Amino acid sequence: MKRISLKGRIISLIFFIIGFFIFYGVYLFSLQIVNVYEYRKRATEVARRVIPIPAQRGEIFDRNYDVPMALNIDSFAVAVIPGELDGNKLEEVLNRLSELFGVSKEELGKKIPEKYSHIYTPIEIKSGVSFSNITYIAEHIQDFPGVTWHSKPIRSYLETGSISHVMGYVGDITREELQVLYNKGYESGSVIGKSGVEKQYDMLLRGEKGWRYRIVDVIGRKIEDSFQEEIPPVPGNNLVLTIDRNIQRLCEEALGNRSGSIIVLKPSTGEILALVSYPWYNPNIFYARNGDEEFRKLSLDPGYPFLNRAIQSSYSPASMFKIILTTAVIEEEAFPLEKTVTCTGKLEFGDRTFKCWKETGHGPVNIYEGLAQSCNIFFFTMGTKYLGIERIVDYSRRFGLGEITGIDLPGEVSGLVPSPQWKEKVYNAKWRGGDTMNISIGQGYLTVTPIQVANLVSMIVNEGVIYRPHVLKEVRDPISGNVIREIEPEVLHSSAIRKSTFEKVQRAMRGVITDGTARVVITTDAVEIAGKTGTGQVSLADGWTSWFTAYAPYKTDNPEERVVVVVMVEAANEWEWWAPKAANIIFQGIFSNQTYKEAVEALNIWYVRDSD
Repeated sequence: MKRISLKGRIISLIFFIIGFFIFYGVYLFSLQIVNVYEYRKRATEVARRVIPIPAQRGEIFDRNYDVPMALNIDSFAVAVIPGELDGNKLEEVLNRLSELFGVSKEELGKKIPEKYSHIYTPIEIKSGVSFSNITYIAEHIQDFPGVTWHSKPIRSYLETGSISHVMGYVGDITREELQVLYNKGYESGSVIGKSGVEKQYDMLLRGEKGWRYRIVDVIGRKIEDSFQEEIPPVPGNNLVLTIDRNIQRLCEEALGNRSGSIIVLKPSTGEILALVSYPWYNPNIFYARNGDEEFRKLSLDPGYPFLNRAIQSSYSPASMFKIILTTAVIEEEAFPLEKTVTCTGKLEFGDRTFKCWKETGHGPVNIYEGLAQSCNIFFFTMGTKYLGIERIVDYSRRFGLGEITGIDLPGEVSGLVPSPQWKEKVYNAKWRGGDTMNISIGQGYLTVTPIQVANLVSMIVNEGVIYRPHVLKEVRDPISGNVIREIEPEVLHSSAIRKSTFEKVQRAMRGVITDGTARVVITTDAVEIAGKTGTGQVSLADGWTSWFTAYAPYKTDNPEERVVVVVMVEAANEWEWWAPKAANIIFQGIFSNQTYKEAVEALNIWYVRDSD
């Protein structure tokens, strides 16, 4: 085999070296000249960190759209960079922050998972921090290594009291909520609505967060004077509610410190003008120094201040239910309108005696007088002899009982319309005649919510149509104020019951005011009212629940001016038959454009206590 000469080897080596330098030169040229922008972009992406900029939450207005009821005020959030602190230093910093914020060290430490102990990304541990606390940290920054802060507005509610059940409140997202909402753009540290409108329309209110980009070194530390880019946040939409804050205050004062609820609704659209539930709470205290402690106190309060009694509690409707039986009897022509039933004060049925609320009896009463006087014996007779449980259940469901109304507030309950099938399934027992007797006067297993009662009366007023109740009126642009979306009335139920039937029921409800159980209490001359009283005994120990529902004007050529008022006062209160008395003040205030005090003075009401 021919051996390569030394000269050949040298030439080959020279060519190899020249080729290597040519290849390397071309490669460097490609890196530094041809593809420089691509590689610079990759390097920036590796070294760049993204910091979110929270968006301003949308403001909430009442229907007048003049002064916001909920807005944002300047505040700060404090974060810790765990990577800048070892275990001991982190403990010391958390101790100092605990003393400053009045929050336990353990509570702050929970915000920093152990797996994040070596990262250089700020982890938020406390929001709603005052400017004075931030100033203190800045002045003593040597005592707070690894601590940083940023602007994070907090919610402020200018209208408090009963409106809190409508507007709700906000708070930091929990781990459980984050698991459900992560794919919708939420992340740890996000502020989210916890109840009311704040929760129902959180996606409209929250806006879109902005971003700030910065350059960090290989272990995540910020490089001073590094290039930064910023994308500004988009503020959330403003919401205009159907609530009229003047009517809300009127109802709030009319209910006073009595456990219960009041609803004022426009039957022609389903708009809620007022929704009061007592006890209520002040959501602003949740953002105070001891906010967590105040929240726990309210959560354990036996009065259940977080409970919106207008939609989240169901009660025996008592004599309110007689409106439905009256409608069924007239529509089915089950009993002649002028024919009477003689009430002696009691009725023997099987082996039991059922009594009327009037021990001496009402004497002969027809259907109009039966509703006006709320005669139990008349409706016992109608329910058992002329209608039967199947038709009672059918008409109850036609009026929307036993199902949620779909009001745009979270947590609504459906109440219960019992049936023989239901009792067989739940109690493994047959339906008895006594069950029909009880349901005929709104007692027994039957339960309803105040909002369902408002819808019930709305169907009578609208002669067969119920519009879905709602508290949102408009969505507006936060910058221009232009209307983005307007809520249109939505039909919830439409009944084939004859118009003439509803006209007769309206006449019967008017008789309750002029000749019946409410005659001595409804004294206002501001407007003609039609309605129904209701008094339900919860138990011998728990006392009586007071109901009153009505609408006004009784007759009008303009359905838009009509309102339905439902007042429910729980049996937990001192017995005083307050529901119709409160409604009397409310109708006077609404139709005379008066405050609570002005309405009381105009009505010359002697029974209003000084405390009210």
